[in-house]
Amino acid sequence: MAGAHASSLLVPGDSRLHRLRPQCKIAAAVAFIFIVVATPREQFWAFGAYVAGLVLITGISGLPPRLVLRRLTVDLPFLAFALFLPFFAGGEQVGDGWWSLSIDGLWASWNIVAKGTLGVATSVLLTGTTSLADLIRGMERLHAPAAFTAITTFMVRYAEVITGEMQRMKVARESRGHDPRWLWQIRAIAHTAGTLFVRSYERGERVHLAMLSRGFDGAMPRMVEGGAPRSDWTTAAILPATALAVSLAAWMVHT
Repeated sequence: MAGAHASSLLVPGDSRLHRLRPQCKIAAAVAFIFIVVATPREQFWAFGAYVAGLVLITGISGLPPRLVLRRLTVDLPFLAFALFLPFFAGGEQVGDGWWSLSIDGLWASWNIVAKGTLGVATSVLLTGTTSLADLIRGMERLHAPAAFTAITTFMVRYAEVITGEMQRMKVARESRGHDPRWLWQIRAIAHTAGTLFVRSYERGERVHLAMLSRGFDGAMPRMVEGGAPRSDWTTAAILPATALAVSLAAWMVHT
């Protein structure tokens, strides 16, 4: 199954967070992210409360803080984009000359950094305590579209296969004395990417024909387990419920 091939994000453990049913964790994570996004950006204390909540959950989950911080680096491109907003946004300015910054740009930058980082941190905690196979099961329990779960299942299953194919092509290229590293050698990289695409497409066609010959009717077998106990839903609801209270308080102060 997919989890056997692509569970590199999962950090094995036996914490309460690890044992929660995946549908409960997915629903709680999505609700928390929506609440964070809906929080007025001017209320800094609210975002501090969200950070404190995620830090507490990180401790409960047993995930190494250094690992969580390292995985947060996936957010760096968005943070880099946000840092340029104060220099290019319009509206009222603060400062003089080269260091003139847009006030609207500063608020927009803060909004992206705060909410984007909290969203990524939530995803890191979710994937660090839930295998990819369980995430797919959880989405099925939440009645996600069958096409979406089928595509996700294949993506997870064949990500390692395609990566292995790419690595073998790289070794073959280097064994022939060609290791492109510079911009003027991009033709070889483009050729490799094209070849990999063709091979992946052909592999997909063969897999699809093999599935049809085995009676595939367009719908993947559902991996649905029993429903989650009420205790799991109650535990999972603590984070979004607390965040909702913080968000409502922030809106009351804001208005």
